Amino acid sequence: MKIWVDLANSPQVLFFRPLIPEMERLAHEVIITSRYFAQTVELADQFGLVHTPVGGHGGKKLGKIGMTLLDRGQKLFRFGLGRKFDLALSHNSYAQSLAARALGIPFVTSMDYEHQPANHICFRLARRVVVPEFFPKDDLKRFGVKAHKTARYRGTKEEVYLSDFEPQPGFRSTLNIAEDKILVVMRPPGTWALYHHFENPLFDLALGHVVKTSETQIVFLPRIASQGDAVKDLGYSNVFVPPHALDGPNLMYCADLVISGGGSMNREAAVLGTPTYSLFKGKLAAVDRYLIEQGRMIHIDSEEGIERVSVRKKNGEMDKLRSNGLVEELARLLVEI
Repeated sequence: MKIWVDLANSPQVLFFRPLIPEMERLAHEVIITSRYFAQTVELADQFGLVHTPVGGHGGKKLGKIGMTLLDRGQKLFRFGLGRKFDLALSHNSYAQSLAARALGIPFVTSMDYEHQPANHICFRLARRVVVPEFFPKDDLKRFGVKAHKTARYRGTKEEVYLSDFEPQPGFRSTLNIAEDKILVVMRPPGTWALYHHFENPLFDLALGHVVKTSETQIVFLPRIASQGDAVKDLGYSNVFVPPHALDGPNLMYCADLVISGGGSMNREAAVLGTPTYSLFKGKLAAVDRYLIEQGRMIHIDSEEGIERVSVRKKNGEMDKLRSNGLVEELARLLVEI
């Protein structure tokens, strides 16, 4: 088959990185588009993916987001016109779902967050919806997905792209961070996202809590440039904002602590065995609840909880979660239409 994969956000690059070679091994041809948003293009380049950037992000305002979605959908329609794709595939690319429907291309989507309201778009337009085993049945039904077009895979999407992870020796030294420093990785919430339209004061409190702890070095990973500029303006000497995208899995692995207001990075750290605190203010995904129940992630939802965040060197290493054969299993599920 001729498969069209659209990468609309940076975690999707990681998700599809091991899946694309497996699809090609199965004799499928894979064509990739990407989006100028959150290091998506940069990460695709870093992983050596041959891709065509199409469109960007609409910002915080719902109206602008909607207009940008339609604009990118039109651009993707023009990209797909005449290419004779057999399948359009993504991790909930709303623009691709619209373009695929207009082009008459079967659309398959994967998703791991049941509280995303825009699931209505992709799930209803999809020929097949592939979700983790923890995704609630009631939410699939709410988004119009009937049992016959649902497929489930074991584990989490982070286990998919971390299944072949091997830590890079000396990675911390590439950041010029001494081994005796407490390396804390922090990522602010995506307050423009459709499921997260509010500020998160807990993140500011957590930053203040970590900064004042001696011997800490914070790697601050902004989602958009203005977040990086805002933390630089605070003038903290132990906060570093990288000028370019870093190798996320290696960073999560060598960190002593990860604190994030989002989802994917928290799950990466938890899967890799790094102490992880989630400050996510929306409704927790079933996958997150699974990791919390396993003791791999702690959810902080109050100011009092911030003071309980333990800022210290790792005390040994938790075993990395592994799901043998998951990449092969998921690649097969995604291309079965």
